[in-house]
Amino acid sequence: MTIWRHTNRGRILTLALIAIVAGALAGSANARSSDTRLSGAGSTFVFPLVSQWIPALSSAYGYQIAYSPVGSGAGIAQITARTVDFGASDAPLTADQFAACKGCVQIPWALGANAIMYNLPGLNKQLHMTGKVLADIYLGKITTWDDAAIKAINPGANLPSTKITPIYRSDNSGTSYNFTDYLQNVSRDWRTKIGRGVNANWPAGVGGKGSSGVSGVLSHTEGGIAYADIAYALTNHFKVAAVKNAAGNYVTPGIKQITAAASTVKSVPANNEMHIVNPSAKNKDAYPICTFVYVILPTKSDKAPELRKMVFWALTKGQSFGTKLLFVPIPKVVLAASEKTLKQIQS
Repeated sequence: MTIWRHTNRGRILTLALIAIVAGALAGSANARSSDTRLSGAGSTFVFPLVSQWIPALSSAYGYQIAYSPVGSGAGIAQITARTVDFGASDAPLTADQFAACKGCVQIPWALGANAIMYNLPGLNKQLHMTGKVLADIYLGKITTWDDAAIKAINPGANLPSTKITPIYRSDNSGTSYNFTDYLQNVSRDWRTKIGRGVNANWPAGVGGKGSSGVSGVLSHTEGGIAYADIAYALTNHFKVAAVKNAAGNYVTPGIKQITAAASTVKSVPANNEMHIVNPSAKNKDAYPICTFVYVILPTKSDKAPELRKMVFWALTKGQSFGTKLLFVPIPKVVLAASEKTLKQIQS
């Protein structure tokens, strides 16, 4: 997708919306039926994958789908208000959000990872990171790239004295939820001072709206470090850090590493909420900052048949579209739970 090669935030969003509209219109020319229009909003994390699904669904079923990557928090708000037909979030719904949504379910339909991206021109080695060092950077305790703690895990690297600029999501974000879920899991300091959530009282750094906004800030900030879905790192050609997992190995977010993290799921709870950050040391290849993405659907909808068909396609044929973006097919046990929950969507 050429739209992701641009780093200007406004241009990315504009081109993305053009691509969605163009894809939907082009697909409808060969559609079986062009009467069905579905609207969704939410996760920017999953947006690269959804952008691949839209024209394929248009060709397969004639659906005209519009998806707004406004962030998980805004997506949850919009499906709660029923201003869209479906929402998408990397953060599972809280009990209060379930209650407010008045008859909604969350269905895991994508699986990916948050990459730790950085802008350090001239660095002679791939950057290594640990959870503790990442937490201390975002806490504002480590402020330069030649800090002793960073040097200790990057022997032989020509780390500069450049100021570190931690970059975070300024909007309510499931990507931030996954990142802070990881940080609270590996850093007691983070757990007691900040905790996990779709947003945080960020002690240091600068914010960007959406994953595209974070990517835009990083591209113009030498010394910057940021987190976003690995697809944004790939398409913007950012360098990605290798993060130390519980087994003591430094790993990057690839297909094998994300799959290893998801293999920890042996059963799925009734509400489908799952956490797969920092898997145990038994998972030697696991990347420690992985997450499921949920589609949020009302159990009662006049578009129930179309929503079921769309989501079932995403859960099955649609999974193959994610490989080049480093989205991994969801495990069979999760697929079974997702399909079971999908049956609850009725007219």
